Amino acid sequence: MSSLRMPTMGRQQLLHINVASVFLLVSSFSCFKVCFAVATSAHKQNLSSKYDPFSPRASLIRYWNKQISNDLPKPPFLLSKASPLSTIDSASLAKLAAQHSLSSHRYTFCSLANLFCCFDSKPTSGNRGQDASFALYSNKRFSNYGGSRLNGVDSFKNYSDGLNSATGSFIKYSRESTRHSQSFTNYASDANVANATFGNYGTGATGGSALFKNYDNRVNVPGLRFTTYDSDGNNHKLSFSSYSSDTNAGAETFTSYGKRGNGVPAEFTTYTEDSNIVESTFTGYGELANGGNDSFTTYGNSGNNPRNTFKGYSTGGNSNINSFSSYRNGANVGQDSFQSYARNSNAGKVSFTNYGKTFNPGNDSFKEYGEGSKGTTTIGFTSYSIDRSFKEYTDKGVSFSSYSNASKSQSSSDKNLSVNKRWIEPGRFFRESMLKEGNVMTMPDIRDKMPQRSFLPRFIVSKLPFSSQRLDEIREIFQARENSTMEQVILNAVAECERPPSRGETKRCVGSVEDMLDFAVTVLGHNVVVRATQNVNGSTRSVLLGKIKGIQGGEVTKSVSCHQSLYPYLLYYCHSVPKVRVYEADILDVENKSMINHGVAICHLDTSAWSPNHGAFLALGPGPGLTEVCHWIFENDMTWTIAD
Repeated sequence: MSSLRMPTMGRQQLLHINVASVFLLVSSFSCFKVCFAVATSAHKQNLSSKYDPFSPRASLIRYWNKQISNDLPKPPFLLSKASPLSTIDSASLAKLAAQHSLSSHRYTFCSLANLFCCFDSKPTSGNRGQDASFALYSNKRFSNYGGSRLNGVDSFKNYSDGLNSATGSFIKYSRESTRHSQSFTNYASDANVANATFGNYGTGATGGSALFKNYDNRVNVPGLRFTTYDSDGNNHKLSFSSYSSDTNAGAETFTSYGKRGNGVPAEFTTYTEDSNIVESTFTGYGELANGGNDSFTTYGNSGNNPRNTFKGYSTGGNSNINSFSSYRNGANVGQDSFQSYARNSNAGKVSFTNYGKTFNPGNDSFKEYGEGSKGTTTIGFTSYSIDRSFKEYTDKGVSFSSYSNASKSQSSSDKNLSVNKRWIEPGRFFRESMLKEGNVMTMPDIRDKMPQRSFLPRFIVSKLPFSSQRLDEIREIFQARENSTMEQVILNAVAECERPPSRGETKRCVGSVEDMLDFAVTVLGHNVVVRATQNVNGSTRSVLLGKIKGIQGGEVTKSVSCHQSLYPYLLYYCHSVPKVRVYEADILDVENKSMINHGVAICHLDTSAWSPNHGAFLALGPGPGLTEVCHWIFENDMTWTIAD
């Protein structure tokens, strides 16, 4: 996943006002208005804090001088991320944090401290009643759109692409239409947080189709909800193609999907492939449907810890056909739960082919599966493997072929399923030999698209909860509703920060510059320098490499790399891994040879602990421990090294 950033907006220098007065001002505003104010005045306290010797920024500079033994210039890009709070406001917020009272002053806290607290903001409204092509269109709410329409097509192309927070709401869309089709192409791709709600969508529709293609691909936190979708539909075809592929840690919910449908085919093709910790919940899916045909093909393949819940799926259906082919193959662990699946169905057919073939076992549970089914309901498992649990399972019409209920070592060809057809952005990974003056290479998209936020002062962040044991407190502070995107953002960040380090890795998540300094000094000593790529020029195109400099003479060295994590305040995942070389390179325009950027690259020489399905090995080959892997330091990420 590439990191993502909110579009830059104009900024204002506002007069200093204390916490109490700000709270009275903003408590009546909606979350959207507060976030807009934060975006347009992200550093509104800079004017006062610049000359305030007791401000968090001034305190940071003193701490920097104490911790760092050299006199090298301080990096402006890192100092600009210091807290913009004034002395008075930081003291007031610290007192509220100590008293566990920040939740009552959330808007004030987020506004003054330049946090991003509006992951669940609502889209604006937009209603139309005729066929339309929506290109380069963003964040609209569609209500009662396309109702009772006859024929025609609505096309959503390049919709909400590349946004920081993509939100879309389709309520009572295409209701009771006839032969009316919808096409979603390149929808919310490369977004940071993508929320889409489809409620009462396609209810009672006859004929036509809904195509979701390249939908939410490469999104950091997808949050998709399909509620009462296509109920009472008649032969209204649904196709999910390249849906949520290459995303990171999100959730999709399908509730009362296709209920009482007649002959409604649903195809899930290349769904959540290569994604990280994506949860899909299918509840009341296909209930009481007649002649439905659902196909899950290349679903969840090569994913990391995918979690799918099928509850009340195809219950009471008549002559429904469900096919799971190449489902979750090559995935790493994960968990699927099939409860009350095809229960009380009549003459249905469920087929599992090449299901869950992986070298890292997951945990699948089949409970009340096919129970109470009538007629000639058949359930078949072919090439289905590794540690499954079957409870209260129908005792008729079930066949197992090439089924193994124990872990077995698999051939390298099976393991390589995890990387087949995986899409890797050109230039994202490269060999060390590419770092030569005069070489032309592709620069990946190194732009930072994370929402614009600031660090908190250490004396505030140290008072805030940040652990899986205190999730309820974190939810309360940021008013994260159950199953909201904010909750998912919190859960993802805490889980990643609490993940055990890999072999040889030293890691720490930091929410203040002081904590980052301490970690770098602990690993490298006091004579350190922070290095970062100068700008984003050259992204996504071919560049010419100019002068190359190996840090520490190009010898194997230690470094601490810090990468942004998505969280309301600025949070970095910092880690040190063994055996790396760090380089700086002048980046030139291919045509006129002028210098356009100064890049920092890091080469990992020991990849033996990396996952076999890491994208680097598809791009470079041949596998863990057999090749080094290099990559650029992206915008607003950094690496610390010992000063030359």
